Amino acid sequence: MVKPTLGSRASLAVAAVAALATTASAQTFRRSAACPSLGCIYPPDQSSFIAGQVFDIRVEIQAPANGSTPYNNGVPSSEFALYIGGKGADMQEVSSFYDREDPQVESYNFTYYEDLFQKANDSATLVNVLAKSYRHVTLFNPGEYELKLQYNGGSETLAHWTVLPLAEARQAKNVILFIGDGMAPSMVTAARLLGHKTVNGKYKSRLQLDESEGFGMQMTHSLDSYITDSANSATALMSGHKSTVNALNSFTDSTGKPYGAPKFETIFEMARRLYDAKIGIVSTAFLADATPAAVVAHTPQRGAYDYVIDQFLDGGAVAFNGTPQNFSWTQWDGPDVLFGGGGKDFVPKASNKNVSKIDRFLERGYQWSTTNSTLAELDNSKRALGLFSDSNLPTWLDRHVYTDNLASFGAWAPENKTFTAPTTDVPGLKDMTLKALDILHTRSKHDGTPFMMMSEAASIDKSMHVADYPRALGDLLELDDTVRATLDRLEELGIREETLVVVTADHAHGFDVFGSADTEYLAAQTTIEGKRDAIGTYLESGLSGYQVPQGVNPQNQSEFVGPQGPGFPVTWEPRYTAAFGLAATVDQYEDFKTHPSVRATSLEPLKNGTYRASHDDSPDGFFISGVLPTSNDQGVHSLVDVQVFSFGPGHELFRGMMDSTNIAQKIAQVMDLGRDKKGDLAVSQRKGKGKGKGEGEGKK
Repeated sequence: MVKPTLGSRASLAVAAVAALATTASAQTFRRSAACPSLGCIYPPDQSSFIAGQVFDIRVEIQAPANGSTPYNNGVPSSEFALYIGGKGADMQEVSSFYDREDPQVESYNFTYYEDLFQKANDSATLVNVLAKSYRHVTLFNPGEYELKLQYNGGSETLAHWTVLPLAEARQAKNVILFIGDGMAPSMVTAARLLGHKTVNGKYKSRLQLDESEGFGMQMTHSLDSYITDSANSATALMSGHKSTVNALNSFTDSTGKPYGAPKFETIFEMARRLYDAKIGIVSTAFLADATPAAVVAHTPQRGAYDYVIDQFLDGGAVAFNGTPQNFSWTQWDGPDVLFGGGGKDFVPKASNKNVSKIDRFLERGYQWSTTNSTLAELDNSKRALGLFSDSNLPTWLDRHVYTDNLASFGAWAPENKTFTAPTTDVPGLKDMTLKALDILHTRSKHDGTPFMMMSEAASIDKSMHVADYPRALGDLLELDDTVRATLDRLEELGIREETLVVVTADHAHGFDVFGSADTEYLAAQTTIEGKRDAIGTYLESGLSGYQVPQGVNPQNQSEFVGPQGPGFPVTWEPRYTAAFGLAATVDQYEDFKTHPSVRATSLEPLKNGTYRASHDDSPDGFFISGVLPTSNDQGVHSLVDVQVFSFGPGHELFRGMMDSTNIAQKIAQVMDLGRDKKGDLAVSQRKGKGKGKGEGEGKK
């Protein structure tokens, strides 16, 4: 909230309208994330905190030297102060509130484009900045807090924060969070259609997700845009805070650096700090990718992969490329389990100064695996690193149906210590998750501690980006199968009643099924009009061709089981396929068939840096015009709310409509991660509201 100092109500109104008009007319780019004024507070207005959650505070005073809103010839005032207090209480300067010395002032500048016209003319606005960062602070007392930043000769920026109530009791000992990356509700519906048989309009079997004890929906907006990416959406799920696109558990300050931005603790870090919880990270993506990284990494730039991998071992205070971080952060010495792809990011190379990250894990006592066979042989009592591919793991379809594709995925080559060997023995999501569960259970039982695991089905999203619908849905069915197997394993281990399982998505794609496609008729036609006649809608959509063998009419009511067992298609290549489509897509040719080869793209590049649809991608298909800029090489995420499925103790908290940040906050409530004083592991509700102190029992 911005409060400029002006001489009259009339001038105040004029200034407010002018500021709003400038902001509204140029929102493609922004000067700074969540900071429409020249005074920025991070965490910003409307932030909510788990009681005792560690975070950084940062303020920035900005002065544009040119552009549409220049200020004081680009000179920010050196006289600025941030005040904080419980709602209705006296406010204090932050340094006094936390009883610490005032940090040094940073001084720098940056440039940005105000709108597309400025970018086209390469005419950037220069902004000079003064800033301060208050590191490693917290708020213990639940309630409302108010902040006021005074700067630039009397202007004010206000922020309101909320510290959430403490849990009355701990409901679950352990938590498993499954993330179907990009999994829209319509994709769950389509996966059910492919993997389960209907007779007279009713399913004979259902997804495990359909049997959830709690069901809700969550909104996925990011901090300053309503379409999110996988970094800031995973951040919300794992920390309870909104952030900007590309940011992992940090706010995006104006420095442009991948390190040093104001951070906030994840619930995994909190569980490790408070309970010495055992932590597992499993993903079918490369492990430095956004979702697995969001368990512990802190950076506004998700592409800083070497920095992310270092944080897996050493946490948020680790040096960046030799640059030390002169502040403390939550102690972290590595997860108990780290399974996934991305082996090429762990071997020595120029960007990591030729340091073997594998050796660094081994030096910490980790065992490691590179194949499904060796995964099964890992000692459940020891920490484990598993790297099963050079980048993303092969999809379920490529591992089970189109296995000739495995050779194109790089596996560990011991003779030269690189991930360049052809893949022959690779685990899937279920293999990795169940082994991770066994290790976490064994280690937590030995030490008398809880465990937490994040398991991601990553290629739902990665396949959707390139409109490879069958591979996306195959991985969604694998996720469902993994959830089923995980619940069964929890029952076998005798910990089903003390473990909360939550399944959700980080964002969605604008995907749906709108009918069926007679692929044989479509291929035989020579005109676009004829090919489009192959699409059956309403009555002519018929029944799922995936649940009968090839050559059998889908109207058959017999039940068949395919080679991969129940819950998966009988065939992936029926004559009558589902007619799929995306709302946010690039140009493409579509034939609705399952392609035996992995679909890397539906486009071909042009010399001017743009793309056009490649007819070779689907020679029998017809052209579908995209809606995205021709410079895009794949589809994008959508606004659609996503589902939340929950099982076990505390599942009732995940019913109804919620924000993405509520997932982490509700998990924290179930595990009783909130604290009302430093070092206190007991649950005690402190009386009063909004009068609390920061870390170190700050002054009243």
